[in-house]
Amino acid sequence: KAIRRQRQMCIRDRMERIASFCVDHTKLDRGMYLSRQDGDVLTWDIRMKKPNHGDYLSTGSAHTLEHLFATYARNSQYKDGVIYVGPMGCRTGMYVIFKGDLESADVAEIMKDCYQYMADFDEEIPAAKPEMCGNYLDHNLGITRIECQKFVDEVLSCIKEENMVYPRQNG
Repeated sequence: KAIRRQRQMCIRDRMERIASFCVDHTKLDRGMYLSRQDGDVLTWDIRMKKPNHGDYLSTGSAHTLEHLFATYARNSQYKDGVIYVGPMGCRTGMYVIFKGDLESADVAEIMKDCYQYMADFDEEIPAAKPEMCGNYLDHNLGITRIECQKFVDEVLSCIKEENMVYPRQNG
């Protein structure tokens, strides 16, 4: 037991702090943030909800967002550059990873178009079938549409620099 504890402490002491944990989530607002850049691979934090304020995406809405967002992004003019689309575990938004030379303004336009597509979507949710999805019953298109329109109207249509640059914390 003592050896295992010592080994865990050794590993913990050598681990680097994950960059996203250096973001002060008490100051973070809704927006879209470049959270990581590895060469021409860009990870974007699409923050629909203000962290730690009690208003989160429902699991059904986050799941529907994942299906619609991925479908849109992988069928857009940027489809060859889309590496990943997925929900945040904290249920405050989505991650999207692009490969390519995209500026913040490009990604803002893509997100505005994508979220408007999701707000207007009124068909069968893509791949919401037992043979295509591991939890096909956990979707909520109605709430997803409302959340997306609200994000377009309140954030993406009037995106500001402060909603695109992470606040940092010390340590």
